[in-house]
Order: sequence, then structure tokens, then C-alpha cells
Amino acid sequence: MGKTNLLDALFYLSFCRSYTNLPDSQLIMHDREFSVLQGSYLLNEQTEEIYCGIKRKCRKHFKRNKKEYGKLSDHIGFLPLVMVSPSDTDLIQGGSEERRKFVDMIISQYDREYLHALIAYNKALEQRNSLLKNGLQDNALLEVLDDLMVDNARLIHAVRQHFLQEFLPIFKKFYQFISQDGEIVDLKYESQLNHADLAELLLHKREKDKLLGYSTQGIHKDDFHFLLGDYLMKKIGSQGQSKTYLIALKLAQFDFLAKANGSLPILLLDDIFDKLDAQRVEQIITLVSGDTFGQIFITDTNREYLDEMLRKPDHDYRLFYVDRGAIKEWVEKE
Repeated sequence: MGKTNLLDALFYLSFCRSYTNLPDSQLIMHDREFSVLQGSYLLNEQTEEIYCGIKRKCRKHFKRNKKEYGKLSDHIGFLPLVMVSPSDTDLIQGGSEERRKFVDMIISQYDREYLHALIAYNKALEQRNSLLKNGLQDNALLEVLDDLMVDNARLIHAVRQHFLQEFLPIFKKFYQFISQDGEIVDLKYESQLNHADLAELLLHKREKDKLLGYSTQGIHKDDFHFLLGDYLMKKIGSQGQSKTYLIALKLAQFDFLAKANGSLPILLLDDIFDKLDAQRVEQIITLVSGDTFGQIFITDTNREYLDEMLRKPDHDYRLFYVDRGAIKEWVEKE
């Protein structure tokens, strides 16, 4: 009906892209030339107007209070946000890129130096892969790109290690609270840089990379292993355990960002109660109904869960329903 589209619009205003990674061209209706997305926020008692304009075959325009950003990366972190969605299963079932993106998204919202290093590393990696793919044998240029990758990779690797040390206890706390059954979970960081220096790895594998046509070494090969006990969650976890793992990850993300930024992120919960038993649903409702969260947007097709959360007497809320893309406020009949 369009519930997720609303949450995706909020996500877009925080991260300058769709949560589902849709290309911008698909965010314009077929019979239109452009689309506009605008949001009004109250931050520190100041109104902030965020605008995004997307036009076919043109770069998008992102503005804050009518002043356009020079770089979209300058906006990241201004409106901290956490989204929990059914598509998050890709974090467990998908490849390492999904898990790196999850970690990078958290860190980039509070560490500007990390974000810039990540952008610089990916740009150098793209250029290096282009040289390798086209069979160019310019070792001098490869050395320049290797140096750029090494400098930025060292910072990225160190920050990821430090992040995980601080994040892991928070994540475990949320998982234990939701599951209530003593299951042991873990999150481990696997990187080539855990055991070697990237400069040596790139030099040692240069001839192999030339043959393959791409870079086999670097932090773009990092992974984060989601574990239940000593085993990968995707191998042995039930649907309920996997869902609990993902929700605990996202709630830990919220808690971590709130402390890092000193302000509460917006929390988006999209159809999160499916595949969970009644006990786990009750524990999640207890968590999000507490006073440690700020503004929350919750979508569900089950009014029972929503009504359970709305029974709390001290909550200010508004209830809407979506009918074929149209969003209307729900007015309770007397």
C-alpha cells in the first residue's frame, strides 16, 4: 500500500539515497520529469528544512535551509536515523558487502574523518581496478594508488576495530533482553589487516591482481561474522533467532549513535514483529515504549501490536493508515 515508501523517504532525507538502493531515476514517476522530497525538522529548538530535487539525466540537488550542499557526504550524520526493515535479512544471508555497509553507515554518522577516508579509499580502489582490468602495466601509477589505499585503509581498519569493541557489549545486552533465554551471540571482525600490512599485501599480490584484473587485497574484503554460539547465524539460526539478532543490532546501533552524537536518532520500525514469538514481541514493545527513544515511526499490518504500544499513557502519538499510496490520519470514532 505504500507504508515502506514513507519510511524510505525519511531515510533518503538522512542519507541522500534510498534504503532499498533504488537508483534515483526510479524515484520519478514514469510520466514525470522530476521528483521533489522535502522534510521539516526541529533540532535544538531550530527548524531545519531539508530539500532534495531529482531530475532525469541530471545530478540531484540536496539543500539545507535553501543552501545547497557542495558534497552530499557533508549531510551524512546531520539527521541521525536507524531503520529496521524486513530487507535486513540480507545482513545475515547476504555477502560481506552488506555487513560492511551496515558498519560503515553507523560510523559515518559520527566520524567525519572515517567517512572521508572511506570515500578516498573506494575512489583509489576503483581507479586501481580500472588499470588492472584494462591491462595497463604502469607500476608507478599503481604505486601511487597503493599508497592512497594503504593510508586510508589503516585508519578505516583501526576505527572499525575500536567501534566493534564498544558496540559488541551494547548489542549483546539488547539480544539477551529480547531473547530472555540465555542464547550466546557474538560479532567478529575478519580483515586481512588483522594479520598483515596492506602495503606488503598489495606488493606481494600485484602480479596476481594483474592477471585477475582486480584488487584481491584490502579492507574492501573485510567481513563481520554474525555468530550464534560458535557458528554462523545464517547456518544454524531459526527465523526467530535471526530476526532477534537483526533487531538487537539495530537497537544497539540506535543506542550507540545516541551516545556518540549526543542526540536521539529517528527510529524507523517497518513490519518488525513478523516471525517472532509472543515473548520476544513483548520484550521489543517494552524496549521501544520506554523513555530512551525519541521520535519513532512504526508500520505494521497488525493493529494488536500497535495498540499494545499505544496503551502507554505518557506517549504522544498519531495514527495513520495507508490506502493505495495515500496516507490519511486515523480518527477514532466515539
